[in-house]
Amino acid sequence: MALYWCTECMPLAVTALLPVVLFPMMGIMQAGEVSIEYLKDSNMLFIGGLLVAIAVEKWELHKRIALRVLLLVGVRPSLLMMGFMIVSSLLSMWMSNTATVAMMLPIAKAVLQQLKATETRAETRDFQTAADNHAFELEAKQTRDETMDEKQSDYSELEHECSPEILHESRMRAMDAKYVLLTKGLSLSVCYSASIGGTLTLTGTTPNLILKGQLDKLFPTNGDVINFASWFGYSLPNALILLVFTYFWLQFVFLGFNLKESFGCCEKNDRDKDATQVIREEYSKLGPMKFAEGAVLTIFALLVLLWFTREPGFIDGWATVLFNMEGPYVSDGTIAILMSMLFFVVPSQLPSFKGYGFDEKGKMVKAPPALLNWQLVSERMPWHIILLLGGGFALAAGSEVSGLSMWLGESLAPLQSIPPYAIALLLSLLVATFTECSSNTATTTLFLPIVASMAITIKINPLYVMLPVTMASALAFMLPVATPPNAIAFSFGNLKVLDMVKTGFMLNIVGILTINLGINTWGYAMFDLGTFPEWANVTHQP
Repeated sequence: MALYWCTECMPLAVTALLPVVLFPMMGIMQAGEVSIEYLKDSNMLFIGGLLVAIAVEKWELHKRIALRVLLLVGVRPSLLMMGFMIVSSLLSMWMSNTATVAMMLPIAKAVLQQLKATETRAETRDFQTAADNHAFELEAKQTRDETMDEKQSDYSELEHECSPEILHESRMRAMDAKYVLLTKGLSLSVCYSASIGGTLTLTGTTPNLILKGQLDKLFPTNGDVINFASWFGYSLPNALILLVFTYFWLQFVFLGFNLKESFGCCEKNDRDKDATQVIREEYSKLGPMKFAEGAVLTIFALLVLLWFTREPGFIDGWATVLFNMEGPYVSDGTIAILMSMLFFVVPSQLPSFKGYGFDEKGKMVKAPPALLNWQLVSERMPWHIILLLGGGFALAAGSEVSGLSMWLGESLAPLQSIPPYAIALLLSLLVATFTECSSNTATTTLFLPIVASMAITIKINPLYVMLPVTMASALAFMLPVATPPNAIAFSFGNLKVLDMVKTGFMLNIVGILTINLGINTWGYAMFDLGTFPEWANVTHQP
């Protein structure tokens, strides 16, 4: 399965179904036991999160948020990059990274085209004004005469250099080069910030859910140590550090550090006003906020609030008080499904006070459609990812039942002589390299059961190695084939592979250092990573 996932000789979802056939035929697990692994609680959390994302996309709530933020931050190059990074990271917390990038890059393209068009018009206007200015011609002639007295032989060269046409052409070439770099920088900023933003929530990217599912599968008594609130609290500092570094690194590589030109917070010229007008026109096309958008936003806000307060950690959450006194009955997946079901109930238009009945012609008036319908969901739901998640859980279960996990853990026992921080650093480097050539989903699916078994064998907290493996799988910044967002940005921004390697390599290094900083500081305190927990003290029976 690892070989098939890495080479993609069969679709990933089809490969994920192999345990259904092979485990029963090899006498490892019964068919019913294997099949039940394909729809665990983590899959329900994933489905609920995707239903929210589909509703947000259908009613273009994400576009309204994006354009509004861009109007607030401004259109100067550095401010524009900052605005796109903020919006992309916020949206990718709740939507798929691919959908976020696919939505943001066309907006970036329209803004860049307007910026270039207005600057071209301004440059042409300045050139025509200079060409018609007699004082300019007199000054140029006087300069040539004085220079000819000093050095007659350089007269023709100086005249060529002082030509307004040549000067105009050189400025146009410089402007084209500037916008090529700006396009590259903006494309990569959207792509990278979407990948980083996806690490902030459990539903933001698939590896996070794989960690949650594998942890619950391998350590059933872990006490829900990884939930929506605890994951957000752990990943927020890591994402903020990486986002800030990404911003300044892309600024340095593609825009330079001319603060007056790049930021220009206190001055606005006609070019900035024209570009702002483009964004304002796009925003006005959306019209006033509709009832459907407000309903989606309300359900979404309630979902996030319930997620954060279910089991915050420092106090008993509402789920603990109401439902979970005798066991973990209510999970994040329960809340996700409950709230997403409302999309199929709440109408997309404000109900009429007159109710629904018959019009003047005796024709029945139909009720307004709901916020979502199943046809739309079935078209946009990535069912293959659900099978892929299930295949990973089935593979982990088979490894545990067959004794493979125990054998792998014992094989890695010599690592006990290495300090834990060095093990975490080496695993981060290995996974960050591996994920550049394979999907981050396949990478985490393969590595998490192995490192969990290793942690049990050498008696360290499993989270101390599982967290860096999961986070490092998101560091796919160097190659266009690493993730779909990378491929979209590569085609949009006219990037070369060297451009992505040059910028992505540094981000990978900083990302690995940040991940290891996190598990040895705030993560160490949050999850008590310095001790071997009681819930990890399990014995695998072959």
